[in-house]
Amino acid sequence: MVKAVVAGASGGIGQPLSLLLKLSPLVDELSLYDVVNTPGVAADLSHISSHAKVTGYLPPNDGAKAAFKDADIIVIPAGIPRKPGMTRDDLFNINAGIVKGLIEVAAEVAPKAFILVISNPVNSTVPISAEVLKAKGVFNPQRLFGVTTLDIVRAETFVAEIVGKSNPQELTVPVIGGHSGETIVPLFSQVEPSVTIPDDKYDALVNRVQFGGDEVVKAKDGAGSATLSMAYAGYRFAEKLLKAVKGAKGLVEPSYVYLPGVPGGKEIAEKTGVEFFSVPIELGPNGAEKAINILPKLSDKEKKLLETAITGLKGNIEKGVNFAHNPPQKL
Repeated sequence: MVKAVVAGASGGIGQPLSLLLKLSPLVDELSLYDVVNTPGVAADLSHISSHAKVTGYLPPNDGAKAAFKDADIIVIPAGIPRKPGMTRDDLFNINAGIVKGLIEVAAEVAPKAFILVISNPVNSTVPISAEVLKAKGVFNPQRLFGVTTLDIVRAETFVAEIVGKSNPQELTVPVIGGHSGETIVPLFSQVEPSVTIPDDKYDALVNRVQFGGDEVVKAKDGAGSATLSMAYAGYRFAEKLLKAVKGAKGLVEPSYVYLPGVPGGKEIAEKTGVEFFSVPIELGPNGAEKAINILPKLSDKEKKLLETAITGLKGNIEKGVNFAHNPPQKL
């Protein structure tokens, strides 16, 4: 029996993500949690003639604890979008606080669950999650993931457009680093099967992978951000992890993890100078079975991108750790 939880299930990412998980034959019980509308979302999904049993919970009566209890996998897209007049720090404090609260519940009632953090900024919310789990004495670095799959999905799509591949999913495009702007480092030199990106298109392609989210925000004309593609990416990672846990071999996907706690990660952490970093992760029954070091194969252009990424990541990680230990006082 696999119990999957979506925390933030009523939102723009949460609803389509919940739909995809409801359709998965790997999920037996789907538990939905949010601060509004969850019973309605759950009722709607429960009418779909697929295997998973769906329940929805709201905050009253310890709803979060009931939703999370004994979960096998918890996916967290919870958070609010940036609103007019709101600074990035305002947004950070709200979303970081939401994630911190959810992780505290998970630590108490589902300490062995695989936790997949989608809530932005992932570069900071994953370190926050790690610090909370450490404080509760239940941190297992092999079971905490920052979902960076949307960067990989975009890279596959955009590379396929340039090289004329009709099916982007036939390409494996490693993307390392973090999950925002210049911390995202697509490795076009290591695409399998190999491709050639014309020099005159390289910089624009890198920029498009790094800032693909802006493209969506602009196209939605201020009415939203990347929700459907992010839901697909979150589902793709969750499905791959669930398959690996059941024994499927050779499943690899980049993910933002605490490197020193993952086999093979210590060397990468020493090389980059950051403890949280996204690299291809071999998935298995324990979660992150192995961090794959592809740094020695970087091209000169990619090494420069990596330098910029690491500078940004250091600040993001420090901000997350500081927040976990010194959250702002609520007024």
